[in-house]
Amino acid sequence: MKTTDIKIGSVYDLKVGKNTTPVRIMKAAEKGGWEAVTLTGSKPVAIKSADRLVGLHSPKKAPTSAQGAKAGPKPTKTASQAKKATQSKRGPTSPKVKRASAPDSAVRVLSEAKGPMTCQQLIETMAAKGYWKSTGGKTPQNTLYAAIAKEIHTKGKDSRFQKVGRGQFTLKK
Repeated sequence: MKTTDIKIGSVYDLKVGKNTTPVRIMKAAEKGGWEAVTLTGSKPVAIKSADRLVGLHSPKKAPTSAQGAKAGPKPTKTASQAKKATQSKRGPTSPKVKRASAPDSAVRVLSEAKGPMTCQQLIETMAAKGYWKSTGGKTPQNTLYAAIAKEIHTKGKDSRFQKVGRGQFTLKK
């Protein structure tokens, strides 16, 4: 709005962030701008620039500010809507088959192997025999290494794996 369009005593919509709130211009401020009062909470407001005023307030529009906006009660669901919400759109599901984890598959490969293996060799063998397949990660061998190292650290003597060399593992006897 322009400074010349603003009249004392009129009600305008004041922009506050993303919202607007109705204000009544009370008087011109000494240092420029106007002093106003909000209609929703009767709080005094200092308006320094006419740019903050959106336009004349029209009482037909609901205020969009958090103070003035009154949320109406939520509409209740009809019986058919409630029934649809409880019904599943999918048919009966079969129990999921649990996929073997990489460490479990590594145990299987190491039990068939003659000696210690690196994680890269374990991953390649598991994929070739179909025991386990990577889900698309870039470094499954690093993930397997971390899982085996964690099991050795957390389970200690009860771990299934034993580290025999740099990056090489075998089954604990």
